[in-house]
Amino acid sequence: MVQSVLPSSANEEQRPHPLADMAVIGFPIDEHRPSGCRTRRFLFWKLPEDICVVFDKDPAAKNLAEVLLYQGLHALLLHRVAHRLYLRGVPFLPRLISQFGRFITAGIEIHPGARIGKRFFIDHGTGIVIGETTEIGDDVMLYHQVTLGATGWWKDVANGSKKRHPTIGNRVTIGVGASILGPVTIGDDSKIGAMALVVESVAPNSTVVASPARLLHRTKDQRIEVEELDYQI
Repeated sequence: MVQSVLPSSANEEQRPHPLADMAVIGFPIDEHRPSGCRTRRFLFWKLPEDICVVFDKDPAAKNLAEVLLYQGLHALLLHRVAHRLYLRGVPFLPRLISQFGRFITAGIEIHPGARIGKRFFIDHGTGIVIGETTEIGDDVMLYHQVTLGATGWWKDVANGSKKRHPTIGNRVTIGVGASILGPVTIGDDSKIGAMALVVESVAPNSTVVASPARLLHRTKDQRIEVEELDYQI
């Protein structure tokens, strides 16, 4: 295998910056953001961290124009507005904004009461449900079909104001189709695997996985052998 002999700085110069095409219209590159994602500016205004974080966590994000089309970003920005109105006790309008967001984002439903931290990212946003008393920390990432819900209306109907939905810690990643139900806590730096059902609290730095797929082999004497696949996150 042929390896490059160019110095690292030269190699970096050859690779185009993912937002380089936007610099010509007033978005200069600032590489000094502590979290790793690049702070973008338009004239004197800094772009929100909710936009910057997409370039940290989505290799498919090529430029700012594409990112502004992400339905997960649309849902989040609408939620930021709805949540502020919700906290001020504004009737009806927060829920209307939430329903509008659900309509334009292929089913991302975030209740206006949910609390969502900084640099939250939904990848492939479709079919997300986030309940009213959900609390989400900073730097959390969700894939599609994730549910952060309650365990049943029959348990909560007598006291709808109590904590009914999960609390998600900082830097948690939740995989495709996972469901976290009830007032449980997912500790910081945990990973929830695809299709996992979580109804109990999880300690920090944990990995939770569902039953992995199994590979079936038919032997010459027509017996079925089962092989467990290596499931790593």
